[in-house]
Amino acid sequence: MTIDLAQLDPRYFDRMDNLIDSDFYAQPRKVVHIDQGAIDAVTALYRELLPAGSTILDLMSSWRSHLPEEVQYARVCGLGMNEDELSDNPQLSDWLVHNLNQTPQLPFTDGEFAGVCCCVSVQYMQRPQEVFAEVARIVQPNAPFVITFSNRCFPTKAINLWRSTDDWGHIEVVESYFALEPGFRHIDQRVYMPSRMDEEHQDPLYAMWGFRRND
Repeated sequence: MTIDLAQLDPRYFDRMDNLIDSDFYAQPRKVVHIDQGAIDAVTALYRELLPAGSTILDLMSSWRSHLPEEVQYARVCGLGMNEDELSDNPQLSDWLVHNLNQTPQLPFTDGEFAGVCCCVSVQYMQRPQEVFAEVARIVQPNAPFVITFSNRCFPTKAINLWRSTDDWGHIEVVESYFALEPGFRHIDQRVYMPSRMDEEHQDPLYAMWGFRRND
């Protein structure tokens, strides 16, 4: 599928299961969705990009955030879909249940956070342009928005655009989201591929991030 950066077709964001998300996520799923090698890559990237001692938003959060345990943050707020999962996340200082597909507006003030991360969940965004615009609003100038994903998903809840493209197409999808939001600059990406000799670590990890403009 060719991605039109000028206008994302609404059909891209339909799903196999269009029933209300709160029903699907009502049952806690206290499992990690990537293996330890991919988790380590996420943690290393967070260590590199998210400033210590600052306020962080974990967008589309769950029961684990994969932030580096040795780094102290002033605040880590989690926004997700399941209360039980969020309350069991030891790295969150506060959290709230919020459905981005229903309400993409974020309940935070302008410039409230010094960094935002979103791990293995971008494939479920049905209104990404609005969400990216909101993230640009709530982060401080030069603050990063870090997105990571792999090759796993809940297929019935992933958008059509995601399911119809391969891993490299997924990079193009996320790149298009950043390209359509003028609030971000210096968009970069990184790919972590497991060694063929490493039987324990098999999940690839793809990362893309941008920084809030300061003009």
